[in-house]
Parts: sequence; structure tokens; C-alpha cells
Amino acid sequence: MNESAQPPVLRTEPISAAGTPPERWVAILHGIFGAGRNWTTVARRLVRARPEWGALIVDLRQHGGSRGFAPPHTLAAAAADLPRAFAATGLPVRAVLGHSFGGKVALELVRSHAESLALESLWLVDSPPGAHAPGGSAWEVLEALRRAPGPFPGREAGVSALRGLGVAEGVARWMTTNLEERSNGWVWRIDPEDMEQLLGDFFRQNLWGVVENPPPGLDLHVVKADESSALDEEACRRVEAAVARSGRVHLHRVAGGHWVNADNPDAMLELLESALP
Repeated sequence: MNESAQPPVLRTEPISAAGTPPERWVAILHGIFGAGRNWTTVARRLVRARPEWGALIVDLRQHGGSRGFAPPHTLAAAAADLPRAFAATGLPVRAVLGHSFGGKVALELVRSHAESLALESLWLVDSPPGAHAPGGSAWEVLEALRRAPGPFPGREAGVSALRGLGVAEGVARWMTTNLEERSNGWVWRIDPEDMEQLLGDFFRQNLWGVVENPPPGLDLHVVKADESSALDEEACRRVEAAVARSGRVHLHRVAGGHWVNADNPDAMLELLESALP
């Protein structure tokens, strides 16, 4: 008798301070064109400063080392992957930090799976909770990937191709972390079709209900990067109203752009050091 194939498990990387077994773990979820490695520097600094915490770096479905996941690729599917991944590690995950797309995955995780988890702290880093029409720099990069699929003779050729399609220099260079060398040249390791499904659902879903009424026992921290428009002032006012109604919602403003983990890691570290339980 043939047994149905088991779904794959997300790739995770546990990081902890040398010689100190962590009591609790924070799972870190990256943005739409990223991977867990984008947050490694912040994670390593955090566990040195708060050695009772470990950091679990996660590659979300169809990113980094997490491949072979079946469609549909939605926020609900991405969130449903997480409890299985946490269970596979055997680690007590008590907090989740999500950046941009990863923040909305974290909100869906709480909305759909809070009862099966024991989360104490949720962090949304420059991540808009509401529904919006598709657009912005991420959507523009997605279109550029479709028009410049490669292969390229080298990373610089990938940068030039994206720049020629209107992608900003810094973003184009950062995107080359998604290039991998194969026998025919350098190609994108992310699939634009998969990214469109995930990003499209990111824009469709409205998860303000979790922000405005977090489950009992959960502290929710919203981080606004001051030089980014991802979380606009109207959204910040709505968060501030939730702060006023509840002692469990918090708004933090930090200097820097959308990739605050790279722009201002000191600020992120200071927040996490002081506000993690």
C-alpha cells in the first residue's frame, strides 16, 4: 500500500549563546524576497545579550532552504507550516518576530494557531496588517524578475538587468543574494510564480483584528521604520488606538528604512533586549 508523501518541513537554524541552554526561543520570519540568513546578525547579537533566549531562524516556504512545498502558496499555508517546523525542532518557541511579509505570516499564525502554541510575544517589523491593492517596490521587483529571468554571466549582470528595469541600485544589489550559480550561468533561486501567489495573498488579507485584539497572554509589538512607507501614518494611528485600549499592544518607532535589520540593527537589538519577556 502506498502512503501519501509527507509534506516537507521548513528549514530552520537554531542560534544560542555558547554554554547557555536557552529557556525560550524566538522564531524570526523574513520578508518576501529574503531568507532567514538576513536576520542572522541581529539574532547572534540578541542571544549574546539575552542568553536565556535562543533565536530560531526560519526559511519560509519556497524561500532559502525550504523548497518543494505544494500550492496554494498563501499566508494561511505559510503560517500552517510553522507549528510543524517548531515541533520538529523540539524547542519551546515563545515569541515570533516577522519582518514585512513575515510579519503578516506571524499575524496569520496567531489568528489560526494561537490555541496550539504558547506564544508570549509577537513582533511586527515594518509590516502593514491591512489589505491593500498590489503595488509598491516589492510588486515592481516581482515584475522585473519576470522580465529578467536570466541566466546571467555573473552577479553584476543581474544587477544591471534589474537596474535597466527601474529597480533601485541598493535593492538590485540586495536581490543578487537570490542568485545561484548553475551550469548555464547565474539564475534566480526564487520562482516569480510562487512569489506572486504569496505576495498577492499578502495584499489581500486583512489581519487588523489580531493587532487590535490580540489573544490573552500575548504582547504585540509593532515596529515602524521612520524612513519607510510600508507602515503609513494612518496605520500607525490605528495601532496607537489599540495601544490606548490595551496594555498589551506597543508601537515603537526606529530610525532607518524598511530593511531596518540592516539599516539600524542597534535599534532592533535594543528593543528586543528590553521588551522580550
